[in-house]
Amino acid sequence: MKLIHSGKVRDVYEDRGDIILVASDRVSVYDVILPTPIPDKGKVLTRLSLWWFEQLADIVPNHFISATDVPAEFAGRAVRCRRLDMIPVECIARGYLAGLGLKEYERDGSVSGVPLPAGLVEGSRLPEPIFTPTTKAQLGAHDEFITFDDVMEQEGSDVAEELRRITMEIYRRGAEIARGRGVIIADTKLEFGRDADGRLVLGDEVLTPDSSRFWPLDDWQPGGPQFAFDKQYVRDWATGTGWDRTSPAPEVPQEVVDATRARYIEAYERITGQSW
Repeated sequence: MKLIHSGKVRDVYEDRGDIILVASDRVSVYDVILPTPIPDKGKVLTRLSLWWFEQLADIVPNHFISATDVPAEFAGRAVRCRRLDMIPVECIARGYLAGLGLKEYERDGSVSGVPLPAGLVEGSRLPEPIFTPTTKAQLGAHDEFITFDDVMEQEGSDVAEELRRITMEIYRRGAEIARGRGVIIADTKLEFGRDADGRLVLGDEVLTPDSSRFWPLDDWQPGGPQFAFDKQYVRDWATGTGWDRTSPAPEVPQEVVDATRARYIEAYERITGQSW
């Protein structure tokens, strides 16, 4: 195998014309990789993505080929995938107001050019889910909000419309399934590419604690931060240290590592109904 890319969380190898996508236990916050891994994180991301690929297969094809035809040392955390020409847009769907979307709303009253009603607060459910794309930055750089018009200019109107339609269908399907299992999917980030035939294909991961905000439905209360089954717990810890968000990042204490691992696993178990 040949290593062709090492990202914040995933390593990408080329093998027999396919891609081997390996989910590591690395965790990044504010686009900086922390020095302390979260045990089993890569396996949770992989298993949950595979589960979601099955639930969403009728909406969009995905890049998955096999979870077993991978090198033994990557077993459980890697998948063999079709090679895609990735589209340089982060396709984000938001059903609730949080994170950078909240900051954009507080400044502009809109997110990615989509106007929102006045009076919303952190954790508010939006009247309808919205499509809020961003740039796809290189390692160490920051993604920036762009508008749907920007996506049309970059990719063409037909592709932009398809990206938005598929993103919102995936979000609505995923949010409905998760809500029935006591989990709110506040927002999620998706990536797409074109296959050899030019079709749009879902790549990378889907509806995981790294690419989404997961909140317990029973505890949801607009007006402040929510309990999170995702890496928001690590973000909050990192912010509380006074760290300036530049590399190198501080070591993560064991209690924060353990709590983060437990939250990832709980998200997996609640959503899939399967024991870790």
